[in-house]
Amino acid sequence: MSIKTVDEPAGGASGSFNLGFLKSHIREYGMLIALVVIMAFFQIMTGGVLMRPLNLTNLVLQNSYVVIMAIGMLLIIITGHIDLSIGSVAGFIGGLGAVLMVKYGLDGFTAAAIGLAVGGVIGAVQGYLVAYFKVPSFIVTLAGMLVFRGLTLKVLGSASVGPFPEGFQKLSKGFIPDFLGGDGLHLTTVAIGAFASALIVYLSARKRSKQARVGQLDEPFGLFVGRNLFIAAAIMLISYLLATYNGFPNVLIVMALLIAVYGFVTTRTTMGRRIYAVGGNEKAAKLSGIRTERLTFFTFVNMGVLAALAGLIFAARLNSATPKAGVGFELDVIAACFIGGASAYGGVGKVIGAVVGAFIIGVMNNGMSILGIGIDDQQVIKGIVLLAAVCFDVYNRNKA
Repeated sequence: MSIKTVDEPAGGASGSFNLGFLKSHIREYGMLIALVVIMAFFQIMTGGVLMRPLNLTNLVLQNSYVVIMAIGMLLIIITGHIDLSIGSVAGFIGGLGAVLMVKYGLDGFTAAAIGLAVGGVIGAVQGYLVAYFKVPSFIVTLAGMLVFRGLTLKVLGSASVGPFPEGFQKLSKGFIPDFLGGDGLHLTTVAIGAFASALIVYLSARKRSKQARVGQLDEPFGLFVGRNLFIAAAIMLISYLLATYNGFPNVLIVMALLIAVYGFVTTRTTMGRRIYAVGGNEKAAKLSGIRTERLTFFTFVNMGVLAALAGLIFAARLNSATPKAGVGFELDVIAACFIGGASAYGGVGKVIGAVVGAFIIGVMNNGMSILGIGIDDQQVIKGIVLLAAVCFDVYNRNKA
């Protein structure tokens, strides 16, 4: 397949051309560079502990709920709103699922289905108030944070509830089986990593080819090749490291499916484009015939379901539901979206950016914990990073 490339200046001018492209696409490239730099820093400072297979597995398990909720939060931020209740909702659904399984004897699948449905109802109530009653989302979800934190204490009776059935625990603690029968190396994980790498490169090349056909190609060929080689190599490295332990955790497969689905919805569907339009200019979107209230309502319902899923995964990982589960989750999730390139003004952000932002937060948490940095200092550092990310967004917005 021939790929038409953008005309690049000859000689040394190509370097400045690539640099100019990077500056104009700092959101896309900056967060990847930041993640690599942060991982390299903690890999050196921890004496190689960060990238050990066991720690990588723990990193995935510890941040799965942040990644899942960041995907939903991104859509809300794009529409120009915020949801402060997600931590409390996650804790409440985890507690509800625990009570249904432990006290009422329901199986894990039924309890999880009920939890997801209740999460959707919670999102629908809050979304209705925001979209149709025009109550500011900050107020609605702040009230929701208090309400569902109180309901969590009430449902659990201010005590931890557990343990759970083994099948439910596998939602977070389980690993995919090795269908290829590797000896000392989880070959199925290696195969999945290779397939994912090849698929990403293929889709990226196909997208570039389509852009070339319509004259919209602007990324220099060298940067295109380098970016895809780096992503493919990173996936293969992580897959190999995880394969030397127990392979891919089940929750990583869940995360990958969600990333793929929501990435497709936001970039390839009419609904996705309309969500960006609502965040860019709600009045103009409404005048163009977009049902802005319905889209806002949908984003909150979606957030409720994903918060419920995150709460169930978190409870499965702990093998118990605790009254303090979910406390502070919303801070890491919102920080992940903004660090990943979402705009505080709405209308801007990508799913992969929110995921990268979530892993930046996760690597920082994990690395600082390994180094023995106290929780108080960790909060200070994360607050500074979040403020810097928002200031960077404001600077770029004013400069444009």
